[in-house]
Amino acid sequence: MVDLHETPATPPFDGKGDERIGYYLAGATLVVLGWVLGVVVNLLLHVAARSGPFLVWTVHFGPTMGPYAWAVFGLGLATGTLGAGLFWVARTTARGPFVLPGADY
Repeated sequence: MVDLHETPATPPFDGKGDERIGYYLAGATLVVLGWVLGVVVNLLLHVAARSGPFLVWTVHFGPTMGPYAWAVFGLGLATGTLGAGLFWVARTTARGPFVLPGADY
């Protein structure tokens, strides 16, 4: 008979993989979402509206940036900065071997 309170539900994970890969992927995703979409695309759409307002799907873009556009701009700056921070963490973390989680090596 096995006491279920003494055995873990899942086998312990050794954690010998390269965690930097996850930091790079998360950082790249945050930089693209923040700085590219939240800042660059936002500004380009408002610059393109100088000749006249237009509608993209359900969002109205005019020649001036309203409170929503400034909020997207600020959130994009913060998100991109967080992504750059993850890149910095990836650069300062020790390198490990590339292994797939849960695989027996």
